[in-house]
Formats: sequence, C-alpha cells, structure tokens
Amino acid sequence: MLEITKNILRDIYKERPKDSKKYDFGLLVIIGGSDFYSGSPALSALAAFRAGVDMVKILAPKRAADIIASFSPNLAAYPLEGKWLDEPDLSNLISMTESAKTMGRGNVAVVIGGGLGRSKETQETIIKYLSEVSSPAVVDADAIYALAQKPGVFKNKNFLFTPHSHEFFILTGKEVFGKIEQEKIKIVQEESRRLGATILLKGEIDIISDGKEVAVNRTGNSFMTSGGTGDTLAGICGALVARRINIFTAAQAAAYINGKAGEIASQRLKEGMLATDLIEAIPEVLH
Repeated sequence: MLEITKNILRDIYKERPKDSKKYDFGLLVIIGGSDFYSGSPALSALAAFRAGVDMVKILAPKRAADIIASFSPNLAAYPLEGKWLDEPDLSNLISMTESAKTMGRGNVAVVIGGGLGRSKETQETIIKYLSEVSSPAVVDADAIYALAQKPGVFKNKNFLFTPHSHEFFILTGKEVFGKIEQEKIKIVQEESRRLGATILLKGEIDIISDGKEVAVNRTGNSFMTSGGTGDTLAGICGALVARRINIFTAAQAAAYINGKAGEIASQRLKEGMLATDLIEAIPEVLH
C-alpha cells in the first residue's frame, strides 16, 4: 500500500520548457450543470486552472452556461439547448469532445457529472456519451449514478470514478460507511479490479486503487464538508489527466492537492471556508 506524500508532485510539476505552447499542459472538457445547478462545473474548472491546465471548456445547459460565463473571464462556457442534458445534446457533446482532442493535440480529458441531475433522459444521455467517447474521463456525482446502471459501458475505458461512500455503494453495491480503514481498502481494491476502472473513494482518508495497487491520502480535514470540495477534486483530477498523467497517479496527486489546499484555507477561515477558498490555496500546495 502506498502512502501519498508531496513527493508525488515532483514528477508532475517540473520546470516548464521555454518553448511551451498552449495545450501542452492540457485541455479539459467539463460537462455539468442544469437549470438549477450551475456552481459545480464552475468550481471544477477554476480548480483545474489553479492546478495548471492550459484551457477548460464547459458544456452546460443554457441557463447554467450563461451563469457560469458570468463568474469569471477565465471560464468559457458553451450553452446546450434546454434546461438539462438530453438526447438532442449528444451529437454536440461528441463532436465538441473530438474537436477538443484535435485542438489539444491529444492532451485532453473529460470531467462529467457535477450538477447534471438524475432524470431518466439525462442519465441515458450520459451513458450514450461515455460509451462513444475515447478520451479519458473523470466520472463524478450524477454520472456515477448513470454508469452504475450500465457497468459494461466503461469496460476497457480509461475512466476514474470519484465517489463518496454513498456513491460508492450506488456504483458497486458494497457498503464502506462505518467500516475500518483496512476493510475499506480491501473493498475498494476488489471493486476496482472487478469493474476494470480506477476508483478514488473520498472521505476522511481517501483511498485510490486501479485494482492492482492501492494508495491512501491523509491530507484534508473536517472543514472540507462544505459543498463544492468534491467538485474541486474532480477538476484537479481532470487537469492532471489532461496532461497525460497516468490516471492512478493523477488521482493520488489530486487527492493530495485538494486535501492540502483545504488544510491551508481552513487554517485561516475555519468554519467559514468555502470551496472557492480552497481553490485559491492550490498554488501554495504546488510550490
């Protein structure tokens, strides 16, 4: 079992070559949001930028996209039709992902799930989209619920799942809440092997497995229960995967960064820490 330390960042955050070009450090596509939820994809995008990705493109239903675009000039949000993700959006999602792959010279990853909702139409669209794309993907939140219905979709795909304990139960049918650390580690490794995907189980201690190896992250604290800190984790994961970092390694590094940034921000703000405060602390972790 691996214990994650800051050393994991050494090989990721090396000195950049002087002739670096846009997209050398990744282009991230984030699919999320709905008529009611707009914050999740924005938090993932801002965290990804702070983690060093070169560009983020957010695909979201129109109301969410319009709101997200107003948050920051750094955010590029493409409005889909309708109040939520639906079948007519599928061709757009696929074509824009393929376009991103070309534009990013292969340095591309997808983050999907935050704020999308769990209507039948949305869940079916997520399944169809992920069954057709070949880019590596970070599957979070509502997208976990979707793929739990069709586990065959992600066989032989380069996917990272980022569930908390209840989402892990939805995905695997296995309960980890209340179990001791060693039991959780065993279950995560077994389920990762069975499903053929990398899993990052979020919690007091983050447990990451690709089915072969297991790593444990102990950064973070109890102030990170505030909404949005899971979205920041997904964004950091996506930023690292878009750099073509191995998914198992990217998950470990992202868990460390997210937890450490939460520690730094909460030292100053305690109960008042927000996910946006965590995002602003990310550069302190990297350097």
